[in-house]
Amino acid sequence: MSEFFIQAIGYVGLLFFLVSYQIRSNRVLFLFQLLGCIIFSVQMALLGAFSGSLSLLVNILRNVLLLKVDSWKWVKNKLTLAAVIALLGLITLYTWAGPMSLLPFASVAISSIGYWTNNAQKIRLSQLFASPCTLVYDILIGSWGGACTEAMTLMSIVVSIFRFGWANLGEEK
Repeated sequence: MSEFFIQAIGYVGLLFFLVSYQIRSNRVLFLFQLLGCIIFSVQMALLGAFSGSLSLLVNILRNVLLLKVDSWKWVKNKLTLAAVIALLGLITLYTWAGPMSLLPFASVAISSIGYWTNNAQKIRLSQLFASPCTLVYDILIGSWGGACTEAMTLMSIVVSIFRFGWANLGEEK
């Protein structure tokens, strides 16, 4: 498969993320981001980056679980979070390609811990640690659309912190 085609797949993923931020409906926003993650997962698999590819699938699973947190009460349990991280760990071991395989593991594990708090401040803080891991991984594997997406995500996190103020991102009111 040509390098151009593989990179084009990543830019399609980028497009899904850009469009998702312009959509008013949260459900459609999440759908577009889910599709973007699937597209990036395919691109990473084509690049031979299986740790990243399968970590994105765990990321999708985590997001689906968190979307159902109100109707599936067991999702709030820390054991569910531990199971997600354990699955991620098994995938990392199975797809081990050297130390860079730790980057997608760290990204999804750290962000999962943040998301499980349901606290905007802790979520942003987790993303400030997780997002650079993904950015570096995208650069190392040559996913230029992924790197652009992650750079924009990082900028968006920083803008939200300045926009709302760090103290105002605390507990939900």
